[in-house]
Amino acid sequence: MAQEVISTEAPPPAEAGPPTARRVSGRSALLLVMRNALPVGFAILIGLFVALGAPNFLTLPNFSDILRLSAPIMVVAIPMAFLLIMGHVDLSVGSTIALSAVVLGLLMRDWGLSPLLAVPLGALGIGVLIGVMNGTLVTRVGLSPIIVTLGTLTAIRGFAMWLAPFPVFGFPRDFVQIAYTGVFGIPYLVIGAAVVVAIGAFVLALSAAGRHVLAIGVNEEAAFLSGISVKRTILAGYIATAAMAGFAGAMYASLLNSAPAGSLGVGNELSILTAVLLGGVSFNGGRGTIRGVVLGVLFLAVLQNGLTLMNVPAAGAGIIQGLALVVAAGLDLATQKAESRVKGR
Repeated sequence: MAQEVISTEAPPPAEAGPPTARRVSGRSALLLVMRNALPVGFAILIGLFVALGAPNFLTLPNFSDILRLSAPIMVVAIPMAFLLIMGHVDLSVGSTIALSAVVLGLLMRDWGLSPLLAVPLGALGIGVLIGVMNGTLVTRVGLSPIIVTLGTLTAIRGFAMWLAPFPVFGFPRDFVQIAYTGVFGIPYLVIGAAVVVAIGAFVLALSAAGRHVLAIGVNEEAAFLSGISVKRTILAGYIATAAMAGFAGAMYASLLNSAPAGSLGVGNELSILTAVLLGGVSFNGGRGTIRGVVLGVLFLAVLQNGLTLMNVPAAGAGIIQGLALVVAAGLDLATQKAESRVKGR
């Protein structure tokens, strides 16, 4: 009877997987971390202010104030995200906010128009006109978006100050109350911002227009060759952004009960751009979500609120916001590199 031969050799070690697969897995993990950096940072920021004992930070009135004061930034950040996804930008939104608020205030105070007429004519109407001007100069004349909107930023602010050398005030009582009342405890300004967010999310994710916006951002020439009206879509983006800047001007006029042409909206373009970039929208176009933009706006609002509650000087708050913009740009660059490595495998 033959004896069974038993091998005493150790079995070969299991394969850990090809090096390429391990590299791709590592790159995918890095990309996942980059894409979720903002929610994690948001949670850390809230925890930091709680740990530092920011007065009244975790109270319902404070959170209501955060949402109310972030509403004007939110309504402009949503259409600005569409522009950035297409590879464009509007740096004149802060001045558009000021001019719209001034015209709105003059129509109500000096012309006696009701807010129901003054808001669409004075605020939204001015915004649409500015959007048509910016968009036409970019899409039809072929000028640089940054140069055009930097120029109109200065010109629009100058026109607003010429129109109203002193702050416009004395608005109707029912208009001022809009900013401080609401339904079921939800401020009207927050409801207005939520409507804009819902429309933006639907358009970007579920409509043909949203697919066109993404296609233009990925490759404008290919989008044109596929039959997309590139210039018309970009023009619509400029009009929507400026119109919402006009709406934001109306919100600020209600919040402040005045419209100071020289200071209203100053720096808002940077706040909006920072929030959109923090939200994951690429400055080079082709990528972005409305969910990310909402988180970016709320992140900045919570940051500013916490710094105010802790009595951080305005200079310090400005430094921190500037650093946030640099961090946002760094996250954008790192995410692009991670995506290209994953695609390149």
